[in-house]
Amino acid sequence: MKTLLTAIIASTALIAGAGQADERLLIGSTSSSSSHYSYFVAINQIINSQVEGVSSSVAETGAAVDNLRRLGRNQIDMGLVTTNIGYHAYAGTQEFEGRPVDNRLLWVYTVSPQNAVMRQDAGVSTFGELDGVRFNPGITGSATEKTTEAVMRTLGITPDYVRGSTTDMVDAMKDGRVMGSVKSGVGDRLDGSTMDIATFTPINVLSLDDDQAQTLRDEMPDVAIVDVPEGAGDGIPAYTTWAFGVAVHAHPDMDEETAYQIVKAVMENPEPQVNAFSAMRDADIAQMTLEVGTVPLHAGAARYFEEQGYDIPDALQPVQ
Repeated sequence: MKTLLTAIIASTALIAGAGQADERLLIGSTSSSSSHYSYFVAINQIINSQVEGVSSSVAETGAAVDNLRRLGRNQIDMGLVTTNIGYHAYAGTQEFEGRPVDNRLLWVYTVSPQNAVMRQDAGVSTFGELDGVRFNPGITGSATEKTTEAVMRTLGITPDYVRGSTTDMVDAMKDGRVMGSVKSGVGDRLDGSTMDIATFTPINVLSLDDDQAQTLRDEMPDVAIVDVPEGAGDGIPAYTTWAFGVAVHAHPDMDEETAYQIVKAVMENPEPQVNAFSAMRDADIAQMTLEVGTVPLHAGAARYFEEQGYDIPDALQPVQ
């Protein structure tokens, strides 16, 4: 597939004397100030050095929603997509209501557990005790906020929501104006703002019970349910929560062999990725992809995983 932007980049490369390539791809990423942008720079380098006949470039974009809209307009070939937003686009729900965007999963490179952090003196140890409690569902306008509200509705829980920025909520948690907040974790660790709160304010992290976890699996296919091991923060026991993955999705028209070679190169060259995005250290990318992905795999990606002996879940089976 050749989009208008890839054609422009191809022409620029030829003028600059770059080597010939049979196929040129444009990768949508995110803000250049983000660590995720650095990850996509590393992916770009892997493709250009390891995938014969393919040349790629990275474009700074507005991240998941923007990338999906660009995929729908044939302006990029692949890019950063969070698994929950990817599902909404594929199904034509929420921000993509009535305007679905066909997109296919290549791989998931990190998972963001959604951590419901409470002040210990709130006296709240289960999600069922959140009714009426002053609680921040995530920073205003974030995917965390929208997803938390959907989770609470699905579980029949009605906190007293308090809105604000990360700075607002850190201050409010510290002085007791808000009893709890949901923040995305960094791999199996609590995020920096939560650790800031925990410096002088004892905290605990809520855990889904078995029935709640199964309800979310049944009714919210856009999220994953993950078990976070002991040690997410000092003194924090293991817990179960919802999560979404940060992934690379492709246009459905990407050539199958191209997708296969890209996924193969990424799976077999982890070091540049870890150097660019340290949260990936010791991560099993293939297993994460199959556990957290929410839309069908691109046929080329599925071929690679099957060759490695992985079973493809029914929900991720490629479609025409």
